[in-house]
Amino acid sequence: MPQLIVRGIQAEKLAAISEPLLEELAVLCGCGTDNFTIECLHTTGVFGGKVVESYPFIEVAWFERGQETRDQFAEIVTKYILSLDIPEVEMAFITYQKESYYANGKHF
Repeated sequence: MPQLIVRGIQAEKLAAISEPLLEELAVLCGCGTDNFTIECLHTTGVFGGKVVESYPFIEVAWFERGQETRDQFAEIVTKYILSLDIPEVEMAFITYQKESYYANGKHF
């Protein structure tokens, strides 16, 4: 269920790293790669009266797995993003509560 929502990184670049990235994250999270989704948002940045490239930013929406797993998850994702010659990336985690998450009308 971890969902990675990505801004400021081209979809083609993400596709190039998606398989090994998800394989490594699946091992860390103890689930299959089919539990993950990666969505690349097409955004336009604006700064100083000009249109600029969006800053690389990733939101990870998931059920909490603890600080150690969160730290390792961030390190793995960052490693793959930096391998694309992207000099920096920021990431934030959004934690879902099981009783507030529904699939087909049923909460977890």
